[in-house]
Amino acid sequence: MAKKDPDIPTTPSVQVIERMFTLIDVLASREEAISLKEISEKAGLHPSTAHRILNDLATGRFVDRPHPGSYRLGMRLLELGNLVKVRLNVRDAALGPMRELHKLIQQPVNLSMRQSDEIVYVERAYSERSGMQVVRAIGGRAPLHLTSVGKLFLAEDDPQRIRAYATRTRLQGHTKNSITTVDALERELSRVRQYGQASDNEELELGVRCMAAGIYDDQNKLVAGLSISAPSGRLEDAWLPKLQETANQISSALGHKPPAKR
Repeated sequence: MAKKDPDIPTTPSVQVIERMFTLIDVLASREEAISLKEISEKAGLHPSTAHRILNDLATGRFVDRPHPGSYRLGMRLLELGNLVKVRLNVRDAALGPMRELHKLIQQPVNLSMRQSDEIVYVERAYSERSGMQVVRAIGGRAPLHLTSVGKLFLAEDDPQRIRAYATRTRLQGHTKNSITTVDALERELSRVRQYGQASDNEELELGVRCMAAGIYDDQNKLVAGLSISAPSGRLEDAWLPKLQETANQISSALGHKPPAKR
């Protein structure tokens, strides 16, 4: 009679997740690949349960199978770890300069990064004592084509990828000012490339304007955007040079060196 797997019939999904993390911890304890038998013993799981979860993790590239019956951590974890590392490094480098810029202009300053077809707000500098202001929630998201930072990232893409983005998102608008056609988006991105800065003219939210400058790493890769959001009547063009200067300061802290001028 086959040995009964005590973990299968009534295992709640939360327990499956806990066991998955346990298996990852076991794999992380050794540099070399580990046999299924040893993994299941260390994790305290039935071999068939460990085998099933490990195979699911392998499908997602979180685990590798260098040899039949043996497992080790996969490259997907490295990729995700590098993303977190970049995010943390950018945030650490940006927070001080962001606060200084906020003191100067008395409007919220946002740090955003691209995640697929959206930007995500990862940090902000603002004061509750300031008057009317536009405060973006950390963790909030917005479509690339409707935001100043998002336009910076789209401007880095080639025409084929921009059109693919337009197809996926259908360039849905939020206000009467939103860009909703490919031709209009390409014209806007051409201006972004020309000036190296981007704006949102009440395209995400009526009554709110935004300006943004890019933050680059030591490989000259755009990794984040610094933006100022304000009520439409309070956003001042005079802030743009200081915004760019602050973004350059953060980029320098990340090891970025501007290309030599010809």
